[in-house]
Amino acid sequence: MLSSLKLTDTQAQQLAALEPLYREWNEKINLVSRKDIDNLRLHHIDHSLAIGHVLHFAKGTTILDVGTGGGFPGIPLAILFPECHFTLIDSIGKKIRVAEDIAKRVGLSNVTCIQERAEEEKGLYDFVVSRAVMPLPDLVKIIRKNISKKHRNALPNGIIVLKGGDLKEEIRPFQKLIEVTPLAPLYEDEWFAEKYALYLPI
Repeated sequence: MLSSLKLTDTQAQQLAALEPLYREWNEKINLVSRKDIDNLRLHHIDHSLAIGHVLHFAKGTTILDVGTGGGFPGIPLAILFPECHFTLIDSIGKKIRVAEDIAKRVGLSNVTCIQERAEEEKGLYDFVVSRAVMPLPDLVKIIRKNISKKHRNALPNGIIVLKGGDLKEEIRPFQKLIEVTPLAPLYEDEWFAEKYALYLPI
């Protein structure tokens, strides 16, 4: 899966550095469950990188990661797309401190971390990304104001979110516009059996 994303040696090293850093932080702050920390690479890092299969962000693209927690999907994506800028926001200060520290320690200069609610964010971005932070209709209402009208990518500006399970009701309001990409074909692990990347132009 990762090989198809054409990582440089530096990117591979940065991604490999994430797991020990998150383990270190998880001893101090309960970011993820014990079961999840043992599957950090697959369930958090590789899962975040799935967005790179939906769209290869063009140079200069600006991305807002809503409800980033400790930095997912923003930090793995910032490693994958070093010529794009990522703004990571979360309402919980200790999680933002983790994201900020890890971004700094792996050498990312294209990441800004801010403690705030999505409702408070006033900036304009090409794309908003998130991992199952809230139902899609709620997210659309909150972040519609943040989507720039200037396009620079192969897909029109909008939202790319990672979600799992039965999404029929959640995507019903957008069914003529939304693109649903199953993640199972990208990964061999059965954990991805009902995981999807949703792209919605705004």
